[in-house]
Amino acid sequence: MADVKSTPEEVRSSRVIRVVFLALLLDLLGFTLILPLLPSILDHYSQTGDAVYQSLQSIVDWFRVAVGVPMENKYNSVLFGGLIGSLYSMLQFLSSPITGALSDDYGRKPLLLLTTVGLMVSYLLWAFSRSFTVFLLSRVLGGICKGNVSLCTAVVADLPCPKARNKGMAMIGVAFSLGFTLGPLMGAYFALRVKDTEVFYQGPAGLAVLFSLADLIFIFFMLPETLQKFHCGLKNRQSTIRTHMQQGKMFFFIGISMAVIQGGYARRIKPENQIHTVSLAILSLIPAFLLIGMGRNLIMLYTGLFLYSFAAAIVVPCLSSQVSGHGTSSQKGTVMGILRSLGALALYWLAGADLCFIFSSVFFVIPIILLSCLKRLKEE
Repeated sequence: MADVKSTPEEVRSSRVIRVVFLALLLDLLGFTLILPLLPSILDHYSQTGDAVYQSLQSIVDWFRVAVGVPMENKYNSVLFGGLIGSLYSMLQFLSSPITGALSDDYGRKPLLLLTTVGLMVSYLLWAFSRSFTVFLLSRVLGGICKGNVSLCTAVVADLPCPKARNKGMAMIGVAFSLGFTLGPLMGAYFALRVKDTEVFYQGPAGLAVLFSLADLIFIFFMLPETLQKFHCGLKNRQSTIRTHMQQGKMFFFIGISMAVIQGGYARRIKPENQIHTVSLAILSLIPAFLLIGMGRNLIMLYTGLFLYSFAAAIVVPCLSSQVSGHGTSSQKGTVMGILRSLGALALYWLAGADLCFIFSSVFFVIPIILLSCLKRLKEE
């Protein structure tokens, strides 16, 4: 049998997908290093007497009284972390459509380089932060510059072949799985290896800087511009160690589950079956969130986490693949930016873990209804 030769277009698309996968993986490794460390970082800054920290603490205290959360330190960490995380997500929500629209005008590569430089500066601020004010500034800058995720998705959406776009979206999902598997483990590991005289988060912060620097160099030299030029548009140490490792194990479980599901199942879903599959995946989030929110033992927790991993491994790649077919070539960045910004709108974390998961499970009925409407429209 004669070998089937790849066309130049297919070769170029495969190269773009590989570059986007590695660039996004480097970005996500830097981003996820902080995840298991955030409660300990906030506890660290709570002892510094920083004025900005005290101001935000008053907001958290008011919210705690308003919703009737017990006055315990563990709940304070959840609520304060939720406030910081929601601020980051809100800034990403606001910046992603703007970044995407600018990339429609000036190109994907320049905007990717710009956002990567911004992220590197935010990690430098984190590494050298001696006050909560500087740390908060680093999170603000990082949230503003996190539009590079939508830009990577837009690069894949620029590919001319639907088959290549579907493969690219699946690889983006794999990058997320690996990033959220390895990043938290690396952050916890390097935090545990510091000497008593060092600040525990400096190692992970320095590593995040190196990841972003490598990402910057990689994008500059390896990523071709995919936007067609003629298209333009506008406590004590032991408890800290235990917490790090528990969170690291949880993220590892989620990441491995997502990687297996995406590699063995998600990538084989046919385009015409994607909406139906997404509906089933979203439906599985209802028991997932209930189990996570009300879980009182490891079996309930990890069952919920597995259901969540299944849904996350299916929904994002399939919806990205569906959305990538909408809009003209000059609108891909805007469309994918809006998609990613909607995913970043996470103000519900302010309510704390239990209320967040239990209350949010009810709302998964809404996207199921919307997807059924979309399926009927496509059939018509």
